[in-house]
Amino acid sequence: MASRKRCSNGEQDGPLSECKHPRADGKRHVAALVLARGGSKGIPLKNIKMLAGVPLLGWVLRAAVDSDMFDSVWVSTDHDEIEKVAKCWGAQVHRRSLEVSKDSSSSLETIQEFIRLNPAIDVVCNIQATSPCLHPFHLKEALEMITQQGFDSVFSVVRRHQFRWQEVKKGSGEITKAFNLDPARRPRRQDWDGELCENGSFYIYLKEAMVNTTLVQGGKVAYYEMLPEFSVDIDVDIDWPVAEQRVLRYGYFGRTTPEVVRLMFCNVSGCLTEGRIFLSKYGEEMVSINTRDTTGIRMLQKEAMEVVLLTSKLDSVTQSLADKLAERTGCKVISVGEEPLNDLRPMVEQRKLGWKDVAYMGSDTQDISCLNLAGLSAVPGDAPVVVINAAKYTCHTAGGMGAMREFAEHILLQKEKVKSQLEQHRIDRKNF
Repeated sequence: MASRKRCSNGEQDGPLSECKHPRADGKRHVAALVLARGGSKGIPLKNIKMLAGVPLLGWVLRAAVDSDMFDSVWVSTDHDEIEKVAKCWGAQVHRRSLEVSKDSSSSLETIQEFIRLNPAIDVVCNIQATSPCLHPFHLKEALEMITQQGFDSVFSVVRRHQFRWQEVKKGSGEITKAFNLDPARRPRRQDWDGELCENGSFYIYLKEAMVNTTLVQGGKVAYYEMLPEFSVDIDVDIDWPVAEQRVLRYGYFGRTTPEVVRLMFCNVSGCLTEGRIFLSKYGEEMVSINTRDTTGIRMLQKEAMEVVLLTSKLDSVTQSLADKLAERTGCKVISVGEEPLNDLRPMVEQRKLGWKDVAYMGSDTQDISCLNLAGLSAVPGDAPVVVINAAKYTCHTAGGMGAMREFAEHILLQKEKVKSQLEQHRIDRKNF
């Protein structure tokens, strides 16, 4: 289960000296800093685009906050929407200047500006927003190389087994040459250690190593090696589906064990329907139900999960569909009032379940209480922002367009994660 979003009260802006006192124990102040400019050229507003139900930025912020290694967690941005997402996921916001918000601005310039405006910070961990498979233990182990082993800067690398050749220009007549192998003694993968390459997940610096320098790595330098399954980067659209599959398998979903739910409630209006009412010339009112969503319901039922559909006493259209829905889906269909929680709480108690055993899908403000309580909760992609903030998962698809199917797949994925949590999937490097 994704850990609860940490929505702030919006009073986190400004230099560190204004929002957090220096540590009285004399220890160094360690800060996480995510650079998230709004002007991404490859994928517009890439940093807050939804990846597996979570804003891209949210994956690294959750890892940073849950590592318990930072005195403060920051996002440096020039965009209002990115600022909102950053605060919702537990970060303070540094509004970067125009001088370091240009296409030509370097990360180093932006970090140096941040350090200059926050003099109480002693160690900066620059985390790349486009590294969604980052885990808290990566940050903890790398930071200890600074705080306990005496290095001035540490950066993340991944081991690659790729043979590199010199590029030659067309028509030049040059002959290519091998950079890192002897073609006459071409090694097998298992007999070659490979090469260490920066993967860009994070760069950690002592403040002193960052002031008045043009070096990204300076002073006493060390690297931190990450396994290939955790090294994923997103630059262009084609990277997105690959990253989504990787993060679903290897991403960090929060401190708690993924929930295995046994009962699901789904609000028909706005989740199974698309919000439109069709009127015939005879005065009949009709709504449509997507077959992808009914398939999603059957997927859950096949796994012995009880699915209950909710209609509103205030919505005569969906109420009139109750018998048809029950017949088509095999689900119990019940009518709930303005506060569904009042009607559903007795049902949960009768089954001797807790709300952690419940999945809930809703689409409007009356669903917020249940979305907050449920072990797994979701909203369609077109839900109001206040409802999205209450849910643990936001679907890519809109209500009535397959959102229920998407959430069903997410629920079943959590079930698989529980099975494999004790021994995570690993790449077999000897027989790869």
